[in-house]
Amino acid sequence: MNIPRHTRILLIVNTIFAVGFLAFFVLSFKKEVDQPDQRVRSVNLDKDFDLCGEKFPMDNWDVRQRLDAELLRNVYFHSQTILAIQRANAIFPIIEPIIKEEGAPSDLKYLAVAESALSNALSPAGARGVWQFMKDAAAGYGLEVNTEVDERYNLEKATHAACKYMLKEKEHLGSWTLAAAAYNGGPGRIMEEMAKQRAKTFFELNLAADETMRYPFRIVAIKEVMEHPDEYEYTIGKEHLYPALTEYKTVEVKGAVANWGDFAREQGTNYRMLKLYNPWLIDSKLTNKEGKTYQIRIPK
Repeated sequence: MNIPRHTRILLIVNTIFAVGFLAFFVLSFKKEVDQPDQRVRSVNLDKDFDLCGEKFPMDNWDVRQRLDAELLRNVYFHSQTILAIQRANAIFPIIEPIIKEEGAPSDLKYLAVAESALSNALSPAGARGVWQFMKDAAAGYGLEVNTEVDERYNLEKATHAACKYMLKEKEHLGSWTLAAAAYNGGPGRIMEEMAKQRAKTFFELNLAADETMRYPFRIVAIKEVMEHPDEYEYTIGKEHLYPALTEYKTVEVKGAVANWGDFAREQGTNYRMLKLYNPWLIDSKLTNKEGKTYQIRIPK
């Protein structure tokens, strides 16, 4: 059959369009099955929420709205939430046993997420590490901080210090929500405002510092999303979770180290890896005038 040229072109174009549409439909369907798109929606507040076993009074409209705001911020802060879940796979197995050893509630691990998203962060105010200790507070809990060593970056030691701080403030202030507020805003400020306002609980306080007003709600919102990622349509493959840095040997250093780069090479690694496994070593050398003994991790 002799088909006119323009008809043949039209048939070819229609065929290409049909094939393309079918391919798009199949790929879209596969994506829907493998990893559904997240829908933007409000969150369910008709359930119990608590911090360290202390239930939030969800019959209070102010409490509901404040928690709703923090849930929305964290549910739809996609990059930060995914990073926190990925990092938790590496960090939580390290800090959870320490929290238990100190006799503190497991929920304190979410305070670390609120503070730093489980990274060795440096705040504009000078707080450092996963637990974001200020220098003076760190010294008060036995963490060494100088120009060469900063144990605020030592995850295990800083976790012990954070637990001791929270346990002390819980005993002092009477609740975990108030202790959390004190971690953010300082215990003196919290006590002063409680006395001034005749407040008995955190939920009765009206603080000028918006960050402190939000802080316990933020911890609970983070806990909710990280414990129930599927409910908020987060799909993170196991292969995307960050591994813990567990493959290492420990070398004792009792004297000075002229150059950590040379030390790393002698130990069969490099400066970058040495710093990743020992982020509390903040200089390129160690004078160690007091003759302390340091445990240095060397990756295998």
